Amino acid sequence: MEIDCVGHEGGDPRGDFAQTLTVTDIRLGWTETQAVKNKAQQWVFAALMDITELVPFPILGIDSDNGSEFINGHLLRYCQDQQITFTRSRVGNKNDGAHVEQKNWSVVRHAVGYHRYDTAAELALLNETTRCCGCRPTSSHASRSSSRRPATAPKSPSATTSPRPPTSGSWSKRASATKSRNGSSSSTRP
Repeated sequence: MEIDCVGHEGGDPRGDFAQTLTVTDIRLGWTETQAVKNKAQQWVFAALMDITELVPFPILGIDSDNGSEFINGHLLRYCQDQQITFTRSRVGNKNDGAHVEQKNWSVVRHAVGYHRYDTAAELALLNETTRCCGCRPTSSHASRSSSRRPATAPKSPSATTSPRPPTSGSWSKRASATKSRNGSSSSTRP
């Protein structure tokens, strides 16, 4: 599972504002979110515990960024007690959590935008909104292409027909001019 927080500061980072914890299983694409009061480890850890109760499969690993909301004794002890592999991204590499970063946009930002949310009522609204927008794959929707899929012949017309030069337009005029420079035609250059 990759985990990350999305800040809802609305362009003003001063004071407390809501954060949404995004948790994405990289194999299934399953995503759960929960908004918290701020980035304090106590809120983020409690939200993560709530989310672990929701997912219908065991969590084998957690990969986070280097924020103090994740790199702390609470989460480390939990992972050790539950025998969950705990890793963190490399410093300065924003794409280490690419799966969860993509869900930050497609699930959280797409649903609630970039506004500032900092009241208890707005926090409740965030949770209600993002809960409805979770990303839970079904058996008819795979998040990855299957390597066992049979190969099929290409369906593009270019694969079955030979290429033909255009017969009108500026390309044919340039082709005619090139022929005249090479001596194969007597037309003048446009």
